[in-house]
Amino acid sequence: MRSRGVTVLAVLVAAVLAAGAATAWLWPGKDEGTPEEVARDYFAAWSRGSLTRMGKLVADPPPDFADQHHALSDGLRVSSVVLAPRPVVRSGPDTARAGFTVTRAVAGRGDWTFGSELRLGKVAGRWRVLWTPSTLYPGLKGRGSWSLREVTVPTVTLVARDGKRFPQDGPLEPYLSALNERMEGETGSGWVIELRDGAGPVQRVKVLGMKAGRAIRTTLDRRVQDAAEKAVGEREASVVAIRPSTGEIVAVADTLGGLGAFVGTYPPGSTFKVVTSAALLADGMNAGSAADCPAVTVTAQRTIHNDQNHALGTTTLREAFAASCNTTFARLAVEKAGAKKLAAAAEAFGFGTRLAPGLSAAPCPFPAIGSGAALAEAGIGQGQVLASPLLMASVAAAVADGTWRAPRLLSPKLIREGGGRVPDAHEVPGAAELRTMMRAVVTGGTAARAGLPDGTSGKTGTAEYDGGTHAWFIGFRGDLAFSVLVPDGGSGPEIAAPLAAAFLRGLA
Repeated sequence: MRSRGVTVLAVLVAAVLAAGAATAWLWPGKDEGTPEEVARDYFAAWSRGSLTRMGKLVADPPPDFADQHHALSDGLRVSSVVLAPRPVVRSGPDTARAGFTVTRAVAGRGDWTFGSELRLGKVAGRWRVLWTPSTLYPGLKGRGSWSLREVTVPTVTLVARDGKRFPQDGPLEPYLSALNERMEGETGSGWVIELRDGAGPVQRVKVLGMKAGRAIRTTLDRRVQDAAEKAVGEREASVVAIRPSTGEIVAVADTLGGLGAFVGTYPPGSTFKVVTSAALLADGMNAGSAADCPAVTVTAQRTIHNDQNHALGTTTLREAFAASCNTTFARLAVEKAGAKKLAAAAEAFGFGTRLAPGLSAAPCPFPAIGSGAALAEAGIGQGQVLASPLLMASVAAAVADGTWRAPRLLSPKLIREGGGRVPDAHEVPGAAELRTMMRAVVTGGTAARAGLPDGTSGKTGTAEYDGGTHAWFIGFRGDLAFSVLVPDGGSGPEIAAPLAAAFLRGLA
């Protein structure tokens, strides 16, 4: 069939579906009563190129629903599409998801494969697709503008630390493509898929048509990468893992889209209490210092609540940290640390530093805040404070080792040969005390029921933003530190910490 710029839309469904006969899959008819039926009908409509039918299965589809699909196909001159849906997984009584893999043949230049997810939910008593642009491409937030451009890039093959190649078209693909274009050496011609998300910067998503060249070793560990990818699965999430003793990035499992784990910024929520605590420790407090944790407090004319209004009363800084008392840390940020000391601690933990030398991930500067409500919000990782998953993984690594190192994907020698610079390592304040506090989070605090393996330390975060909450967990175990982010995922203790546990168990 033909649909604008798409000359052929051939969709092959190759996964085992949870229920339903083949005839129902090929010939959907009546309104669907289960998420399995809705998913089947949606993918069947996609197989026929029926965007009208697809839109009818979507709860409140945007006016440009069809145009967004056409924009991708037309911009990349897609000639065919192959879908491989996975079984529907129910995530609650009224929510479900169906992961799928899509392969597009792009303008005769090669195939582009990636995984995405179809979210489903009950709306007015009926199951419907909860469509967002990220259904079309992971991490896409606005209307995407897609293009295909011929480029000259180095003919190198980036491999794992053991010298072996990575599977093609996995979540590492955008990172390897971005790193590849910055390498020096012999060059060749290839085609790059570019994406502009709304009014954002142009992202290079994948390079097509390049022949393999000389192998260059990255710091990535295939065993850790595999565990991270399996933990993330098809959901929109990221796991970034770092070797604290060296700063080497050993895994990046990212379905946020583009280089989301490196350049995407989100409020870090209570994971930022690591930084706030460091400022307090540098100012003379210790883990056993007295601290108040009321259910509600008012500081700098800002009313702060604890999650579910829990209260500990008079306690210690360690216990307030383990229970993630917003009231404690907002008040101490205002009344003890102050804006200058909080900013100094943030800078010591990498805020404002350009990360991933050799790849040049943008820095996450700590905001200029005064002594008012913005300071209270910053003390609990809200308001104007934003951080990337890579930065928060480096925060956890700095606590584990006592030294902050710029996380990197290449050896210092290769970075220097490419004209880059590795920022100097430096000690961070209060690391020993912070290790006991992060351990308390797992042994008796907000992450105690997450199933984390023995020896794990960490900090949960549930970061509020307009419309929902992001689920965070950062931590370390031995010489491995990591961050977990599930955007719009809900509770850090309930969502991100168990995902971290699955990641760590996958390394056993």
